[in-house]
Amino acid sequence: MHGDLLPGLSFPLGAFTLDNPDGVNFSIFSKNATAVELLFFDHEDDVRPSRIIHLDPERNKTFYYWHVFVRGVRPGQLYGYRVQGPNAPEQGNRFDGQKVLLDPYARVVAVGENYSREAACKRGNNAAQAMKGVIFDPRIYDWEGDVPLQRPFAHSVIYELHVGGFTKHPSSGVEPHKRGTYAGLTEKIPYLKSLGVTAVELLPVQQFDEQDVRPPLKNYWGYNPVNFFAPHRGYGSRHGALGPVNEFRDMVKAFHRAGIEVILDVVFNHTAEGDHKGPTLSFRGFENRAYYILERENRARYANYTGCGNTFKGNHSIVRRLILDCLRYWVREMHVDGFRFDLASTLARDEWGQPLEHPPVLWEIESDPVLAGTKIIAEAWDAGGLYQVGSFIGHRWAEWNGQFRDDVRRFVNGEEGMVSRLAARIGGSPDLYPQPDRDPNRSINFITCHDGFTLNDLVSYNEKHNEANREGSKDGTDYNLSWNWGAEGPTTDPKIEALRLRQIKNFFAILLTSSGTPMLAMGDEARRTQNGNNNAYCQDNETSWFDWRLVEKNAGLVRFTCELIWFNRKCAIFQEEQFWSAAKSITWHGTRLNQPDWGHYSHTLAYSLFDPNSDEYIHVMLNAFTEPLDFELPPLPEGRAWSRVADTALPFPDDFVEAGREPIVFEATYRVEPRSAAILLSRNSAQN
Repeated sequence: MHGDLLPGLSFPLGAFTLDNPDGVNFSIFSKNATAVELLFFDHEDDVRPSRIIHLDPERNKTFYYWHVFVRGVRPGQLYGYRVQGPNAPEQGNRFDGQKVLLDPYARVVAVGENYSREAACKRGNNAAQAMKGVIFDPRIYDWEGDVPLQRPFAHSVIYELHVGGFTKHPSSGVEPHKRGTYAGLTEKIPYLKSLGVTAVELLPVQQFDEQDVRPPLKNYWGYNPVNFFAPHRGYGSRHGALGPVNEFRDMVKAFHRAGIEVILDVVFNHTAEGDHKGPTLSFRGFENRAYYILERENRARYANYTGCGNTFKGNHSIVRRLILDCLRYWVREMHVDGFRFDLASTLARDEWGQPLEHPPVLWEIESDPVLAGTKIIAEAWDAGGLYQVGSFIGHRWAEWNGQFRDDVRRFVNGEEGMVSRLAARIGGSPDLYPQPDRDPNRSINFITCHDGFTLNDLVSYNEKHNEANREGSKDGTDYNLSWNWGAEGPTTDPKIEALRLRQIKNFFAILLTSSGTPMLAMGDEARRTQNGNNNAYCQDNETSWFDWRLVEKNAGLVRFTCELIWFNRKCAIFQEEQFWSAAKSITWHGTRLNQPDWGHYSHTLAYSLFDPNSDEYIHVMLNAFTEPLDFELPPLPEGRAWSRVADTALPFPDDFVEAGREPIVFEATYRVEPRSAAILLSRNSAQN
């Protein structure tokens, strides 16, 4: 062995400088490998390595960990592995000693111009077309005192966005080289701050494979990870191997200065290696049997509980460690504030795919001390049939409340039999979350998200229009609960347009006057459209990008949304950490006081909210009927009066009245127009 090589340590996994400034320690896991080579490269597209280090199983292996310390290696060095072992798919082993593999623990990933997913699917050497790891020392950065914000769910309003799509459109005003990047998003922080949101939830930024779709399309959303530690290189604007990491950190630091948290949408349920026909990029080539759930009767095939070809084996001891190490890294070294777990129910399955009552990895995430102050949010279902909304494990996990989305859509559309279900959603979904000690804000309430119609398209299309995805419109859900209100797609009919705008405001009004944590989707406040495409995962173009001209075109709606968000944040009742009580906080009504109509044919609901600590009274009236209705107003203490805050039937700027200028309502009733919502407020005169 060369003089610059030492046996190295089995820990930590990955490539680390440790406390020895003279070099780097490399360590990877592989139980069934027979030989391992560490490869160094000078450039991303090099045809052959500049150096090959053969790891001696007698000297460089401890248990199932292969390791070596190399003197003289510095940050920025490109590296990869080749791993020899049995290629016996029927036994679950898929070693391919010709493939250059990306270290699962790489903190930075280099993607050359010649990267080819196809080359990783074929036999033969793919060195010039492979992704490589990059040596990175996370300690070399000045955080300037920055720490994660740890804002409670009760004080949060989440805004889901796509890093690339938020600024890629030429109208974004961002310099061309920064469009679609972390730096570009940083420039838009003032807009997000003015909107009033307290957290951004970023669609996947872990390094993913853009080629994981049929050309000429490319994977836009990023739900196909190649590596879980590295920020996606495609969102970096800076040159150099280490550019994207520090650009991401600068972005996080800037968001924190603005008082906005950064939540990552993480994908620990599958990888870009796909099914048995997929490429060998990383995990498959190191230890296929450890990283993936295989079919019990045919280990040459992958269990597919994700709809993406494979399922990550989250409750295998090695994979659990990787997931926890990864989450800790993003919190410690990248300062993120939380995580939304895509198809989180897959992490509730055992090593053969059977549901577990107490999944170890989920309990470990919840109880890990490094993650104790972070937000952890589950998409509590998977593509294999598990649906755990209301039953997801733990004492901290929040959940995307898909029932809120569906029931609010049904009510606003005028479906019958929805009033009692809507009341449950408005009240924090106590029927779904009956646990006595549960915080209602762990329900993440939303109307739309990246997956499905935008809010504009929800009121503009009866059917999905996914032809551009080149899948014969077989992709994307048919269960949209949408209504075009008289014309499919764009229309010049002023009556239809007015009704669509009103319905959008109704959705926002219900979302932001409900118990729970509200989440908005990128551009809904400005009527962003995808032209009826409800599965735009492969549309990295103007179909998916935020057209910033809409902010000016729909300035009235942007203002309405902004005012409503700030109303939510300023009213103490919406910051409660307990379910609203009928005896103290909330009273239900119909058009007549204290007489809610729970009947099948009812289309009306009103509710009065009272917070004794702030002495605030709020009264919300919802009319999904086709005729105007007069709602009786609750009496107030002597000397108090109701003021109109919002009425979705009124035109801009009367649809939402700025604080301190709300007109007083003198009558004992309030007329709510067809398919509209109204919000009244009474504060102590000292607060006005």
